Amino acid sequence: MLSRVAENLYWMTRYMERAENTARLINATSQVLLDLPRGASFGWDVLIQVVGLDELFREHYSAYDEISVMRFLISDARNPSSILSCIHNARENSRTLREILPRTAWERINALYLFINANATLAIERARRYDILEGVIERRQSVVGLLADCMSHDVGFQFIRIGRFLERADMTTRIVDINAAVLAPRQQVPDDPAMALLWMGVLKSLNAYQMYRRHASVHVRSGEVVNFLLKDEYFPRTVRYCLDELEACVSELPHNGPPLKLLRTAQRRVAGMRVDGLTPAQRHEYLDAVQADLARVHAEIAAEYFYFHEQDSAARQIAATG
Repeated sequence: MLSRVAENLYWMTRYMERAENTARLINATSQVLLDLPRGASFGWDVLIQVVGLDELFREHYSAYDEISVMRFLISDARNPSSILSCIHNARENSRTLREILPRTAWERINALYLFINANATLAIERARRYDILEGVIERRQSVVGLLADCMSHDVGFQFIRIGRFLERADMTTRIVDINAAVLAPRQQVPDDPAMALLWMGVLKSLNAYQMYRRHASVHVRSGEVVNFLLKDEYFPRTVRYCLDELEACVSELPHNGPPLKLLRTAQRRVAGMRVDGLTPAQRHEYLDAVQADLARVHAEIAAEYFYFHEQDSAARQIAATG
């Protein structure tokens, strides 16, 4: 497979996964706000911290109010990770892959872009936001299902899955990390109802609440939530599950030694993490290390599989001038 095609498949999926995860995060947070007890406060800057774009946000906005944060995360073209930007970039990547992807996949990605392009500014308002973002989630999931059902599970499909699970693992660590760091200092008693609601929002942002209650606990407690989202081997949005799937995908590729080695380092780090008794600062250090592991995996995959077309182009230029 051409390295350019592999790279476009990878980024197409990462952008779409990022758009869905952001939509889930916004909707879950908006729902939690409706349930907070009187006197409880919430800072919209938490969402900006989750996606790691504080510096870019401050370049364009003066305050972390709801409207500014929603505009930045949903419709601002100056933010390359806004929902609109991600879906636009996924569409542009898929445009070059129409001979690789099933035709209906391109049609659905294009329809998703047309939907968010028409509704992104409307989603800034709280009254319309939930339904529009649910529309993004449903349309994106239909693309995932179509690709799984109607595309050959060859090397190209492995790059699609690699992009999905790398992005998903990264977002899960960010959501758990920032909530551990921001929410824990506010805890006054172990069973504070406000804390339970906020950690419930963490689970719902990953669509994990029902499975958490089924497999972990009927009570929502910070340590059990963190342990489930990091280590459960069966739920598709936990860090462990994503790393296991990444290992399976990369194992199908040629020349996979270096990325597999890095993946197994990340797997050992997650498996060795002991959640009980950790302070929020210690938890942050662990999760920051996992995020660094994922960044190294991405860099190694890019170096091994994506840069050949750039090297070929440079070689041709040298040959032409020589």
